[in-house]
Amino acid sequence: MSFLDQEMAEEMILLDFWPSMYGMRVRVALAEKGVKYEYKEENKDEKSLILLEMNPIYKKIPVLIHNGKPTCESINIVQYIDEVWSDKVTFLPCDPYEKYQALFWADYVEKLWMEKGGEQQTRKKNYIDSLRMLEEILGDKSYFGGEKIGFVDIALIGICSWFYTYEKFGEFSTEIEAPKIIAWVKRCLQRVSVSKSVAEPLKVYNFALQIRKHYGIE
Repeated sequence: MSFLDQEMAEEMILLDFWPSMYGMRVRVALAEKGVKYEYKEENKDEKSLILLEMNPIYKKIPVLIHNGKPTCESINIVQYIDEVWSDKVTFLPCDPYEKYQALFWADYVEKLWMEKGGEQQTRKKNYIDSLRMLEEILGDKSYFGGEKIGFVDIALIGICSWFYTYEKFGEFSTEIEAPKIIAWVKRCLQRVSVSKSVAEPLKVYNFALQIRKHYGIE
């Protein structure tokens, strides 16, 4: 393999948008593995040609392009990263049952933030109940993955940048309703891989305000 071929084999491009909780998952996963990549910021109002080419089905970020081949959907991307760079730290357990459990709870996290419609108080209650369920799964462990950050941690961590926004719009305190989750967030943020990969909560909140204003939502 020539030097040029080696360079091509290591080509990594991430199509992303800075406030995306899904993109943050991928950024944390790449940082945890120490994988270098080129970051391409997408415009939320105008999809780039490369995004349309690499994700023609959903036309959404994030998309990880490895040597010209795209992987889409953040949970799939994190699993891909874990398998390709398996010689480094791993996110999923080797034990089949423990691996299934991690995938199950990552899927639970994925569905947690998709609830739309219905009465606001009901949505807020379901959201808080789900956080409390995750607190039970976390238990007394440092991370969902045990003593090291794992698959469920990465699935959930991107959403922490949106906690402040949910609190402001929903008029509640996550720290009061789910203190163990906030303690977990603070532990995660002590990791450079996390602190440098997730968006600042106030910046996310200001972005959300702009979106609401754009659509005439008070």
